[in-house]
Amino acid sequence: MIIPKKNTPRWIVFVLDITICFFSIFLSYLLRFNFNIPAVDLADMPIVISVIIAVRSISFFIGKTYSGIIRYTSLKDAQKIFTVITLGSLVFVFIDVISYLTKAKFIIPTSIIILDFITSIFFLIASRTLVKVLYYELKNPSRAKTKVIVYGAGEAGVITLRTLDKDAGTKYKVVAFIDDNRKKKGKKIEGVKIYHTDELDSLLENMDITFIIISSVHIPASKKQILVEKCLKYNTRVLNVPPIANWINGQLSFKQIKKIRIEELLERDEIVLDKEKILTQLKNKIVLVTGAAGSIGSELVRQIINFSPQKIILLDQAESAIYDLVNELNEFKKTSFEEVIADITNLTRMENVFQHFKPQIVYHAAAYKHVPLMEMNPSEAIYTNVGGTKIVADLAVKHKVEKFVLVSTDKAVNPTSVMGASKRAAEIYTQALSQTGSTKFIITRFGNVLGSNGSVIPLFKRQIEYGGPITITHPDITRYFMTIPEACQLVLEAGCMGNGGEIYIFDMGESVKIKDLAIKMVRLSGLTLGKDIEIVYTGLRPGEKLYEELLNNSENTLPTHNKQIMIAKINAQNYEKVNPEIIKLINLYQNQDNMKIVQQLKAIVSEYVSNNSIYESLDHKSK
Repeated sequence: MIIPKKNTPRWIVFVLDITICFFSIFLSYLLRFNFNIPAVDLADMPIVISVIIAVRSISFFIGKTYSGIIRYTSLKDAQKIFTVITLGSLVFVFIDVISYLTKAKFIIPTSIIILDFITSIFFLIASRTLVKVLYYELKNPSRAKTKVIVYGAGEAGVITLRTLDKDAGTKYKVVAFIDDNRKKKGKKIEGVKIYHTDELDSLLENMDITFIIISSVHIPASKKQILVEKCLKYNTRVLNVPPIANWINGQLSFKQIKKIRIEELLERDEIVLDKEKILTQLKNKIVLVTGAAGSIGSELVRQIINFSPQKIILLDQAESAIYDLVNELNEFKKTSFEEVIADITNLTRMENVFQHFKPQIVYHAAAYKHVPLMEMNPSEAIYTNVGGTKIVADLAVKHKVEKFVLVSTDKAVNPTSVMGASKRAAEIYTQALSQTGSTKFIITRFGNVLGSNGSVIPLFKRQIEYGGPITITHPDITRYFMTIPEACQLVLEAGCMGNGGEIYIFDMGESVKIKDLAIKMVRLSGLTLGKDIEIVYTGLRPGEKLYEELLNNSENTLPTHNKQIMIAKINAQNYEKVNPEIIKLINLYQNQDNMKIVQQLKAIVSEYVSNNSIYESLDHKSK
C-alpha cells in the first residue's frame, strides 16, 4: 500500500479539529439527557454550539494545535491540546457566571461544559493517536518489525521506546524492558512488559531478539560485560543510548543510538579520585604538558582543566594536532592555556619555555612509543625518550619545578625492545635525579591504552570495515588494557601522592588475549568469523613480547590508599653514577651506530634482553 509522504495541510487539520468539537458538543447533549434532548434545551443548542465553536476556533488558532504533524504526535502535543481545551472551557464557565450575574437568558449548562471538556480532549487526542498508529502499522507492519529489548525501565528507557516509535524508518518494535529492580517486574510501560534481568536468557532464547538497547548510562562495567556476553551467545547485537548531555537539543534521535564499542567492555568500574588533593596541587598553578597533542597528553589537558590551574602550557611538535586541540579547548574556556610548538630535544627552545612560562607542575608525556619503529630506529628512541626526557627533567630542577610526572609504560618492565628499554632508562635517570634538588620526580607506569595512537583497537576497526583480514602477530599474545580517561585519572592521582622518586604502577585488571579481543569485535559488528572475515597471524614483530609484565604482585609492590595504584619496589640508583652513562648514551646519537647505541642502552638497563631482534647478538656476546 502506498503511504502518502506529504503532510496534511494545517487548514485541513484545523477544520477536522473543529468538526470533532462540533460532534463532542452534540454527544455531550445526548449523554446529558440520555439521548432524549428536551425541547427547551434543543432550542438553545444553536446558540450554545455557535459560542463553543467560536471559542474553540479562537483558542485553536492562538494555541496552534493544528500545526503539529499528526503522525509524529507526542506527549507535548497532547499537553497542548489539554491546555487549549481547558482554557476554552474556563471561558465557558466565565460566560456562565456573567450570564447568571446579569440575569441574562443565555447560560451554557454546567454539565454540558464538563462533558464537552472530557469528550473534546478524548476525541482530539484519540484521533491523532489513531492516525499515528495506522501510519506506522501501514508503513512498517508489526510482523515485519525487528524485535528489540530495552535495558533499563527508567526515564531513559521510556524515551528510547518513544524515539523508536517516532522514527518510522527504524522498523523496530520494543517487545520487552529488562531491569535490575525486582519491584518493576511484571509491570508495563506503554503496553510493554518489564522483565527482571535474570529472565534475559529466556527472552533471548524464545523471542528472536535482534537488538538490545542499553538505555542506562550508569550500568557498572562488569554488569555490562556480562550482558554483552549473553547477547553475543544468541547473536543479538547490543546498542547504546548516549548520555543525556550528548543528545541533540535535549532530544534523543535514533541516529544517536550506536552499537556498543569494544572499549566499553574493557572498562572497569568508576575510578574514585581524591579530587580535593588533586585540586590542592593544581589550583592556580602553571602546568606544562609535553606531548600535549597526543592521546595521553590531550586527555591529561582535558582533565587538568577541571582543577582550575592558572594556565596550561600545551607543548608538542605536531602543529596540526595542537591546532585541533586548541580549537576543542576554545569551546570550554574554563582556564587559560597557551600552545607552544617545540621539540623536547632542543635544549635552547626548552630553556626558553621554562624561563618564559615558569611552570610549577610538569607532566611529561612526549615520547616515541611504537615498538617496531623504535626497534628500526634506536638512535631516535634514545634521542627523544632518553635525551628529551633528560633535557626537560634537568630544566625542571634548574627552574625549581615543584613536581615532575613522567608518563612511562609497562614495556619498561624487563624490556625486550629498544622502546621499552629507552623508557626504562628515562625512569632510571629521573628517579636518580630526584635525589639532587627540590623537584619531586614521580614516575607512572601503565599498559596499553585503548583508542590511543597505535592501539590495536583502531587497527582492528579499520580492518573489519574493509572486510578483513584481521592481522594478529601471535595466537597467544596478551596485553593489559586501560582506557585513556582511566589512565590519565590515575596519573593525576599518583602525581599528588608522590614525595619524589616513586614509580607508581596501575592496576590494569586481567590481561586480555588479543585473539579473543578481535573475535569479540567481529561479533559486535554483526559479522561471523570464518564466514565474513578472517584472522591472519603474521608473527611477532621485532622487540615484541608475547606477554606484558606490570610487577603488580604483592612481592614487587607496596599498596597505597588507592587500591588501583601501587608503588614498585625499585630503589633509585646513584645520580653520580647514572648521569655519565646517560650522557654517553645520548652522545652516541652523533655517530648513528645502532649497535653501539643499543649496547650502551643494555649497559644502563641491565634487565634489557632483546627478543626477536637483530640486537639479540649483543646479549649472546655478553654471555
